[in-house]
Amino acid sequence: MNLKRIFGALLTALGIGGLIYTAVVLTNTTGNTEDIKKLIIYGILGIVFFTSGISLVRTTKDES
Repeated sequence: MNLKRIFGALLTALGIGGLIYTAVVLTNTTGNTEDIKKLIIYGILGIVFFTSGISLVRTTKDES
Protein backbone atom coordinates (compact mmCIF):
# COMPACT_ATOMS: atom_id res chain seq x y z
CA MET A 1 0.00 0.00 0.00
CA ASN A 2 1.20 3.44 -0.85
CA LEU A 3 2.26 5.82 1.92
CA LYS A 4 0.43 8.75 0.29
CA ARG A 5 -2.83 6.81 0.36
CA ILE A 6 -2.39 6.05 4.06
CA PHE A 7 -1.65 9.71 4.80
CA GLY A 8 -4.65 10.75 2.73
CA ALA A 9 -6.90 8.37 4.64
CA LEU A 10 -5.53 9.73 7.92
CA LEU A 11 -6.21 13.32 6.84
CA THR A 12 -9.70 12.36 5.75
CA ALA A 13 -10.40 10.72 9.12
CA LEU A 14 -9.11 13.80 10.96
CA GLY A 15 -11.30 16.01 8.79
CA ILE A 16 -14.38 13.92 9.52
CA GLY A 17 -13.56 14.04 13.22
CA GLY A 18 -13.20 17.81 13.09
CA LEU A 19 -16.50 18.21 11.29
CA ILE A 20 -18.28 15.93 13.77
CA TYR A 21 -16.81 17.89 16.68
CA THR A 22 -17.99 21.11 15.03
CA ALA A 23 -21.51 19.68 14.82
CA VAL A 24 -21.40 18.71 18.50
CA VAL A 25 -20.25 22.19 19.50
CA LEU A 26 -22.97 23.69 17.29
CA THR A 27 -25.70 21.71 19.02
CA ASN A 28 -24.41 22.62 22.49
CA THR A 29 -23.67 26.28 21.81
CA THR A 30 -25.04 29.08 23.94
CA GLY A 31 -23.91 31.90 21.67
CA ASN A 32 -20.77 32.85 23.57
CA THR A 33 -17.80 34.27 21.71
CA GLU A 34 -15.75 31.25 22.76
CA ASP A 35 -18.28 28.86 21.18
CA ILE A 36 -18.30 30.81 17.94
CA LYS A 37 -14.48 30.76 17.82
CA LYS A 38 -14.52 26.98 18.32
CA LEU A 39 -17.06 26.59 15.53
CA ILE A 40 -14.99 28.62 13.09
CA ILE A 41 -11.62 27.07 13.97
CA TYR A 42 -12.69 23.42 14.04
CA GLY A 43 -15.00 23.83 11.06
CA ILE A 44 -12.31 25.32 8.85
CA LEU A 45 -9.69 22.79 9.97
CA GLY A 46 -12.14 19.94 9.39
CA ILE A 47 -12.96 21.12 5.89
CA VAL A 48 -9.29 21.65 4.99
CA PHE A 49 -8.20 18.24 6.30
CA PHE A 50 -11.14 16.47 4.69
CA THR A 51 -10.69 18.02 1.24
CA SER A 52 -6.91 17.59 1.24
CA GLY A 53 -7.22 13.95 2.32
CA ILE A 54 -9.82 13.16 -0.33
CA SER A 55 -7.81 14.84 -3.06
CA LEU A 56 -4.63 13.04 -1.98
CA VAL A 57 -6.35 9.66 -2.09
CA ARG A 58 -7.99 10.47 -5.42
CA THR A 59 -4.85 11.69 -7.21
CA THR A 60 -2.51 8.95 -5.98
CA LYS A 61 -2.14 6.20 -8.55
CA ASP A 62 -2.60 2.62 -7.41
CA GLU A 63 0.67 0.83 -8.16
CA SER A 64 1.24 -2.83 -7.48
